Amino acid sequence: MRTVMLASLRTHTRRYVAALLAVTIAVGFVVATNAIASAAKSGLSAGIDEAYRGADLVVGDDYGIATEDVTPVLETAARQGDAATVIGSSFEPVTHDGIGLGSDTSIGTVSTDERLLRQRIVSGRAPTSDDQALVDERTATAARLGVGDELVVGKGEEASTVTVVGIAKPSSYLAADVYVPWGTLSQLPSAYPDAVVYDVRGGETAAATSALSRAVDAEVRDRAAYVDARVIAVNQGVDVISYVLLLFAAIAGFVAVLVIANTFTILFAQRTRDLALLRCVGATRRQVVRSVRVESLAVALVASTVGVLAGAGAGYGIVAAVRGVTGGRLLGTVSLSPTWMVAAFVGGIVVTVTAAWLPTRRVVRVSPLAALRPMDADVRTRAGKGRVALGVAAVLGGSAALALAVQQTSMPPLLAGGMLSFVGVLLLGPVLVPAMLGVAGRLLGRTGLAARLATANAVRNPRRSAATTASLLVGVTLTTAVLTGMASARGAMDDEMEKQYPVDVALTGDGPVSAGTLESVRATRGVQDAEAVPGVRATLEGVGEVPVLAPDAAASSVARGRGSVEPGRLQVFIPPDVSADTETGFPETMTLERAGRTVDVERVLVGSEWGRSVVAGPGVLEALGGSIEPQAVWVRADDGADVDELSGSLGAVARDADLELTSTLAQRGWVEKQLDVLVWSVLGLLAVSVGIALVGIANTVGLSVLERGREHALLRALGLTRRQLRRMLAAEGLLLALVAAVLGTAVGVTYGWLGTLAVVRTAVDDVSLVTPWDQLLAVVVVAALAGLAACVLPARRASRVAPAEGLTLD
Repeated sequence: MRTVMLASLRTHTRRYVAALLAVTIAVGFVVATNAIASAAKSGLSAGIDEAYRGADLVVGDDYGIATEDVTPVLETAARQGDAATVIGSSFEPVTHDGIGLGSDTSIGTVSTDERLLRQRIVSGRAPTSDDQALVDERTATAARLGVGDELVVGKGEEASTVTVVGIAKPSSYLAADVYVPWGTLSQLPSAYPDAVVYDVRGGETAAATSALSRAVDAEVRDRAAYVDARVIAVNQGVDVISYVLLLFAAIAGFVAVLVIANTFTILFAQRTRDLALLRCVGATRRQVVRSVRVESLAVALVASTVGVLAGAGAGYGIVAAVRGVTGGRLLGTVSLSPTWMVAAFVGGIVVTVTAAWLPTRRVVRVSPLAALRPMDADVRTRAGKGRVALGVAAVLGGSAALALAVQQTSMPPLLAGGMLSFVGVLLLGPVLVPAMLGVAGRLLGRTGLAARLATANAVRNPRRSAATTASLLVGVTLTTAVLTGMASARGAMDDEMEKQYPVDVALTGDGPVSAGTLESVRATRGVQDAEAVPGVRATLEGVGEVPVLAPDAAASSVARGRGSVEPGRLQVFIPPDVSADTETGFPETMTLERAGRTVDVERVLVGSEWGRSVVAGPGVLEALGGSIEPQAVWVRADDGADVDELSGSLGAVARDADLELTSTLAQRGWVEKQLDVLVWSVLGLLAVSVGIALVGIANTVGLSVLERGREHALLRALGLTRRQLRRMLAAEGLLLALVAAVLGTAVGVTYGWLGTLAVVRTAVDDVSLVTPWDQLLAVVVVAALAGLAACVLPARRASRVAPAEGLTLD
């Protein structure tokens, strides 16, 4: 049998190339998925990881550390011979030469230990004592601060005077206007410790972890684990990376199994007569099965090795391409997991051997003489009742799991339900595909004889047609599901950002805003539009005097989410900057007072940010009376504006006018980065999956044409010209591609909607389903072109075979 196996490998090279290609792209997809997902994870966590560089351990829970736990950690570090520094924040007044940087300037911590310094110094040096400070570059530009200037941090008895010794590069995570050592920050009443970073220098990490666990109740983790937890925390508790990784890992494995199994099913169906002949000359069933197993193992070893290397290359290439397009801002560095690569290699071997073994067992069950009979007449291979029943059961079971996933917003039932229901769709392929082919064939049949023959050929063998469309069906379903899911998720996140950050930049102060200030803001580069917001100053119960804004049509047009700045009659929207000023909370009805006139209003606490002011609905200002003057300036930034430059320029305007600046550009930029990382990583994975779909359909169409060599020769002998044969195969490929595209789009859009409801609702309450019609139409067109392209080479080969030669083919 060894001689027979080697002869088979030499004789049927074309068939084995198809098998090698199927295994290679399937294994490569799994490896490429790991490469792209690791780059996405690195991109998302880059800013967060930077804040904890130099640390071996981080002490603190996901949302902070108790103040009483800080000192024991620092004392433990001193006893162990290690180093530790606190990462914390506060919001307090900061003044320079008696002029405030803002009523609530953000203050962060800086380490006096160079190895634990998280800021990047652009000029000057890092602080070495508690009376020194760093200033953010944007703040330094806006406030015209430089090295050597003195700042007063805080107010009253808690105030401290510090000297600016350095300017720090702006950061996106744990950013602040001014950075001081923890010794200074801890004196402020609003000081909040976020975590303590710990550098092991005097011994083993395990010993330090044990000592810290005994000293405090806070969680002690290595830096990588803590950063992963923080990424989840800043994404509102949603483990986006794990979701994406799990989703595409499942898809990659699923696609690999389908592509390999589909190819080997067609491949070994063609070898029925070869295997039967071996049985006739004395080979036993066991010998035939063993021979096939060895063949498939040889194919699997070579293809899996090539697939791992090709997948790694493709992953690095796609990440490099995305980094080139985006300027290296989104995806990080690739970090391939050895476990993942070994799993892909072993999985490719196991799936290949299994995929080859199952059809071989079906073949050897048929008696040799029966298998040697011509099979051309028996072409109406319909789906059996058992297959249909199993397919229906899989669709119903998968649908139930999907419904559970949406109800519980859970990922595992979503993956299980999606794969199970899709297996059901594939099992029902011999029923669904011919029915759809008949409808499409009637439309194309009017174009000529070739189209009518193509329709007849496609419908005549339902299983073969279903197998041929399977690869493209997988690709189209995956693509449309992801496009629909990403469009819906992006729409939901955009709506949420419009609610939370309706105003890009707001300037407010203790009195009216002058027309000159408004013109200066409008003249700033990066400003798309700016409008003065009319209002009055009034005393809000429990808070004190605040600007009460009543945005007119012009001001409302600047806001990104108009519903967030348009209260109802006698309503007042109270943002976090104002609601944080009271410890007693707000009653449902509150009183506003101005110059002896009062009005009772319904208070609405909102998560929107537009500075320390409240927004009033119709009837409020009229009841308060008095003259209405501009109390704030709202700014909308250009979409491509440089955040650092714009913030610095507007900060300078605000300082000159003695106004407080509130900017949400950094927060919006952070969220946009998360979305962009996911979009580009998904697009990279889709590029791989589309490639698999194109190669898959080309593979199966080519094998199908090889299988029907005698049939094509007979048609030629009956008068069909070479050109008509090519047209017939092209029409058949187009029909199959269109059916796969339409069915895959319908299934994919459904999966995309369900996935959005199950995943995005964990972070956003209001999710509207979006259908990207233009993108879906593009997918259908590309699928149709793929079907045509897949038939080009097989059709040319088939048309070159002379009728007499073709009739002698096996």
